[in-house]
Amino acid sequence: MTKNIFTSVLSNKCPRCREGKLFVSKNAYDLANITKMNEQCPVCGQPTEIEVGFYVGTGYVSYALTVAYFVSSFVAWKVLIGMTFDLDDNRILYWLFSAIALVILLQPIFMRLSRSIWIAMFVPYNDNWKDEPLEYNERMDEHMKEH
Repeated sequence: MTKNIFTSVLSNKCPRCREGKLFVSKNAYDLANITKMNEQCPVCGQPTEIEVGFYVGTGYVSYALTVAYFVSSFVAWKVLIGMTFDLDDNRILYWLFSAIALVILLQPIFMRLSRSIWIAMFVPYNDNWKDEPLEYNERMDEHMKEH
């Protein structure tokens, strides 16, 4: 039975087995462990850092998530509350300030989601992960783990 990629990404699961947790803490607001990831999947052993600096590209994913958030919140605000681009109408400022405050509060969730999306783009799901060995990557060498 193939597990759904969207639910595994949203729940921060390993993309190879879609069962193991990517992050040490399940709570995105656990400030002591906010960015701590398991070195490898606790279920299938897939390394979470495939190469040095692997998660640098998550900035692009996080940017796309933030833009999508602002666009969707603007459309929702426009439909539900209505706005005009008039100098006497301050509703656009109310939307802007509330959207900025909410995106700051959602940032830990966006960070984790962007990492989960990023690794899912590079590590394919393997239905037979129990029987097939991991593909080699540099982080599997003991002497490369320290660098």
